[in-house]
Amino acid sequence: MKVKERYVFLECTICKNRNYTTHKRLKAAYKLEKKKYCRFCREHTVHKEKKL
Repeated sequence: MKVKERYVFLECTICKNRNYTTHKRLKAAYKLEKKKYCRFCREHTVHKEKKL
């Protein structure tokens, strides 16, 4: 059985640029949040999920 997934953007919390795309399960109830490198801020910041 194949798991249904959807693509989401990861948006920087400081400069609000959408830098990364990733996927997660379609029926997941949580918001994705990762600490990633932002090339606009030039530092590691928290990136939160935004819809595609």
